[in-house]
Amino acid sequence: MVNQRKYALGLLIDADLLACKPAPIPIDNHEKFSSTGSVPFIDIQAYRRLIGRLMYLTNTRPGITFSVQQLSQFLVKPTIAHYNAAIRILRYIKGAPSLGLFFSSTTFVHLKAFYDSDWGTCSDSR
Repeated sequence: MVNQRKYALGLLIDADLLACKPAPIPIDNHEKFSSTGSVPFIDIQAYRRLIGRLMYLTNTRPGITFSVQQLSQFLVKPTIAHYNAAIRILRYIKGAPSLGLFFSSTTFVHLKAFYDSDWGTCSDSR
């Protein structure tokens, strides 16, 4: 079992979300993010640091990869909506901080991947 429980709990402690209510899903997949859709987030460095730490956590939590990737597109000019979505990912992690990847020692691992690039729905880059 490979997990980053201590790292995930450290993230929650740093964001002061250890006692928060967990979120059932990391992000609403139907929500369209834009660089102009909300009030700009003032502390850009804090947003970048949070997204960077979430990117590191995706090594053992592939379920948050899509959400973190969506938010990482706005590192230059984040908004309050982007920051709130990042906090929602932390609330999702709060639900099960010790989730990770399990590799059995008796079976051969087959790694399969799927990539779906949908740039047509992005209002900023199409």
